[in-house]
Amino acid sequence: MSEGNSTLTPSRHAHQLDPLLRPRSIAVIGASERKGTVGSEVMLNLQRGGYEGALYPINPGRDSVHGLPCHASLADLPETVEQVIFAVADARIEAALDESILHGARAATIYSTLVLEHDTQPDLRERIRQKVRRAGMLLCGGNGMGYYNFHDGIWACGFDTRSNHARGGNVTFISHSGSGMSGIIDCEERIDFNLAVSTGQELCVSMDQYMDYSIERMNTRVIGLFMETARNPAGLTAVLEKAAQRNIPVVALKVGRTELAAKLTVSHSGAMAGQDETYQALFDRYGVQRVEDMDELTTALIMFAQPHKIGPGGLVSMHDSGGERQLIIDLADRVGVPLSKISAATEARLGELLDPGLVPVNPLDAWSKGGPGYHLVMHQCFAALMSDGQAAIGAVVHDRAPMGAISTSYLDYLRAGHAASGKPAFLVSNHQGTGADPQVLAITREGFPVLDGLRPFLSGARCMFQYRDFLLRAGAESRAHTPALAANPTAIMAWSKRLASGEALDEYESGQLLTDFGIPLNPASRANDLDSALRAAAQLGYPVALKSAQPGLLHKTEQGGVQLNLHSAAELRTAYTAMAAQLGPQVLVSRMVTGPGVEMMLGVVHDEQFGPLVLMGFGGIHVESLKDVVCALPPFNAKTAQRLVNGLRQRALLDGHRGAPAMDIDAFCAAAERLSQLAAALGSHIAEIDVNPLLVRPEGCMALDALVIRRQLGSE
Repeated sequence: MSEGNSTLTPSRHAHQLDPLLRPRSIAVIGASERKGTVGSEVMLNLQRGGYEGALYPINPGRDSVHGLPCHASLADLPETVEQVIFAVADARIEAALDESILHGARAATIYSTLVLEHDTQPDLRERIRQKVRRAGMLLCGGNGMGYYNFHDGIWACGFDTRSNHARGGNVTFISHSGSGMSGIIDCEERIDFNLAVSTGQELCVSMDQYMDYSIERMNTRVIGLFMETARNPAGLTAVLEKAAQRNIPVVALKVGRTELAAKLTVSHSGAMAGQDETYQALFDRYGVQRVEDMDELTTALIMFAQPHKIGPGGLVSMHDSGGERQLIIDLADRVGVPLSKISAATEARLGELLDPGLVPVNPLDAWSKGGPGYHLVMHQCFAALMSDGQAAIGAVVHDRAPMGAISTSYLDYLRAGHAASGKPAFLVSNHQGTGADPQVLAITREGFPVLDGLRPFLSGARCMFQYRDFLLRAGAESRAHTPALAANPTAIMAWSKRLASGEALDEYESGQLLTDFGIPLNPASRANDLDSALRAAAQLGYPVALKSAQPGLLHKTEQGGVQLNLHSAAELRTAYTAMAAQLGPQVLVSRMVTGPGVEMMLGVVHDEQFGPLVLMGFGGIHVESLKDVVCALPPFNAKTAQRLVNGLRQRALLDGHRGAPAMDIDAFCAAAERLSQLAAALGSHIAEIDVNPLLVRPEGCMALDALVIRRQLGSE
């Protein structure tokens, strides 16, 4: 690192973010030697990281900064720098940016919040955004902590960190939270990062672009996200697809689980689908593993970073405590981690090794009398467990020794288990230890992570199993699979024009739309007076249902707009007369559907970031109170629908009970597939669709009610 020509050679595989994340020269405006200032810390960090490019401190009040000659301005530099880092107050940022653009810099990093007291409109943040974009400049920030390119030794962060970060690494961490980034990289030495970015306000470069850089330019094994929102939804979708195609797992801590409360919803679907459900559907499609807190995120990154391939089956674990063995059984069930049922041959082998009174099962308590040979017994027991055909990963669950130390014999167990099977093996303590112990770091980098806390470990194990299963099912479900359209192109074009016309769809037209996409619907006839209602009932056959079809009436049941089980013309006449007087003369007459069945629902809502989202779940009049639904991004096939529906809390109701027949879940999933095609084809015109109830019967299914709400012209 010096002042002068850069020693960083151009990459053979250039990326659009190279000037930002791998600049050949950097100028630091506001460079300083005053301890604790951003101007000092960023200079020290670039020097600690071993930056190999040309580094120019800029400060008119100094002759040198941290051993390098200091310049008064960018105009005094002997060359045009690729990147400018701003270590000045908000009041000076705009002028400094103007100077940088005039200088010809291609990238910039801003740490400050870009908030001025008594600012004008547009405010400073927006002015910076516009200037950067007009200049075609790349920008990290503002209101962030910068980035660490550990792969190339470029520590462009303006805040203190530990000095022993390894060069290289295989873990990328992109965080919307600055503290979320530093809270892990500053103290977690078991992870070797290649790139860590505090993206801040993302005025120019968004999370997905940093992820793409990591995938394309670095040896990345896993990507971690601390995520608040998606500022570039299309870009995020594309990069998640790229990560899935290259088998790079993404682990996300998504915060801000709020409802889509910015607009009033008019259907059950709209009331139940919030912003978080959309992200969950996005994550499900691309195999993103979701965690709940920073401990789980850190542990999952450590576990995915190890080099050994997970096997089929579930978790095997060895303990030196019967009580703690029971603990992992309880927690694994709660977290959703499968514990392997070992084979009879493995049980027999363990029976030969264990002391009398110990049961050869998984999880295994292998401690009894102790004695001088107990380490060898444990060693052999873990190798036997790991060799079982249903062992996917293994854990030695032993607590830390005094002062947080670990016994070297525990490490021998890990090596023996892996040597016997080739599978990942982890040392786990039930209670927190330390991630800075030299022995912990050495064995973790050897490929056998030492982890603290049973629940974070189990969360990480669940992520590994789910990602393995995602890769296995990708062929069957096909992430990019688009089934053959149920509606022909002519019908799609006609409905697109109808939805764009500005006129609302009534229930009858809503039913026609669903029918054109192959979704089974109970036939209904329109009627505008009593005589036409009676004729329709005679043609359909009694008993019939009578529903109001007055324009603008959305929730008919609550307003007396539904009358069921009308068995005769006299009953229909009475019901129609009362309904017409209260709500108006326009009605629908449909045949009553009888026999056994379970009321389900299908729906579509339009998410402002990611477009249409399909809902599947249990329906009927209690749909909103039950809230037993799952969501998916369209289009998808019936296999995907069935996997998601199998996760519903009340799924067992579809299997029949107390002599009742099982329901035709395949028919429901086929209908869900067709609705997903409708959503994919026409979703830009649709605000909400509510198919509720959809009666699933022992043979087939049938929608009994349908509501389609078009998007307003101003939202299209």
